[in-house]
Amino acid sequence: MALTAGDELRRTRLRRMKGVALGLLVFAAVIYLATLPLDHSGGWGYVNAMAEAGMVGALADWFAVTALFRHPLGIPIPHTALIPRKKDELAGSLQSFFADNFLTEDVVRERVTDAGLAARAGAWAREDANAQRLVREGVRIAGVLLDRVDDDAVATLASDVILPRLAREQVAPIAGTLLDGVVTDGSHRGLVDLAAREIHTWLTKHPQRFAAMMRDRAPKWAPDFVNQRVVSVLYWQAVDWAASVRDNPEHPTRAALDDLLLRVADDLQHDPAVQARAEALKDRLLGHPHTAATVVSLWGSLKRTLATALDDPDSGVHTRGVRLVQRLADALEHDAALQERVDGALADAAGFAVRTYGRELSSVISHTIQRWDGRQASRRIELYVGRDLQFIRINGTIVGALAGLVIHAVSQLIV
Repeated sequence: MALTAGDELRRTRLRRMKGVALGLLVFAAVIYLATLPLDHSGGWGYVNAMAEAGMVGALADWFAVTALFRHPLGIPIPHTALIPRKKDELAGSLQSFFADNFLTEDVVRERVTDAGLAARAGAWAREDANAQRLVREGVRIAGVLLDRVDDDAVATLASDVILPRLAREQVAPIAGTLLDGVVTDGSHRGLVDLAAREIHTWLTKHPQRFAAMMRDRAPKWAPDFVNQRVVSVLYWQAVDWAASVRDNPEHPTRAALDDLLLRVADDLQHDPAVQARAEALKDRLLGHPHTAATVVSLWGSLKRTLATALDDPDSGVHTRGVRLVQRLADALEHDAALQERVDGALADAAGFAVRTYGRELSSVISHTIQRWDGRQASRRIELYVGRDLQFIRINGTIVGALAGLVIHAVSQLIV
């Protein structure tokens, strides 16, 4: 286990505190030796007793602290070098303590909820640089996923799984139910709006093509000026009609289209004849030898288009992605209801993970320590807690000295 910069700092601080504790022991020994030949019937007796008891306390606590990590003075005294000898038992105890007191569902849920992760994530992602970074990472992952999708695998999936499954399923009632829901909810209105706008745009940009199509269908026996007049009237009527459908959400054409779609949906769900025709059309389509090839071709075109868009940092995919991320981030930062839902979902996920895998997660503690060599584990643990343990030696010296003073004073009173 290589030492890090933090470990080197801990080692320096540990050595410094060991020096302080040893210095107090040496100081007590010097005082003891210096006062030993003096008259103990007076005040020097108190000083000598304090120094003697301080040495005893310092040595006792040095033995206790050292015995945790190694044999004192290298002598294999029983019940010393506890950490190297009991490393595996210590690892199991630490694992149980962590799992029972820290890695619990209630504690984790509370910490996740109190952290306010949704608001913090929103504030972070709302920054332009961070939103750009998220989109870049998403694009990179999407590119890797696209590269890993093999065209042969898509062909196999289409021909062996998707198309046979569709052929076995009766799609008419499902399609009817879906169409009924779409029309009832008004989800198709955006498509109708788009179609109306495009028709009107095409008519205004291509009057000559419209006129040519109408003249091809005009009666040959009618004079040309009559046909031109009729075509002109039809053109302006068509332009007005398209504009009216585009601008009027309650236009009769829209209502008629809704009625037609609802009738088709009802027939697909309940009319056996319509269902049979729909299934026959499905079978002819799925049974065509070029259907699977068409699916693969469409996938290839989509893949190439996506790859081109993902490779271009100025493409609409990147721009819209950044805007989408920032809108979501703004909502996460300011929408309290959304924050509550997101934080609740994260807390539920964390609680489930801890409840289900908590013991397995905490086992990393015991597994890691068990892989350590006993002496290495002892040195590593001493780096982290040894400095604080030196205060035991320091306190032992001071408390021992005070205890020696009290004991000597009591003895003087008794005698």
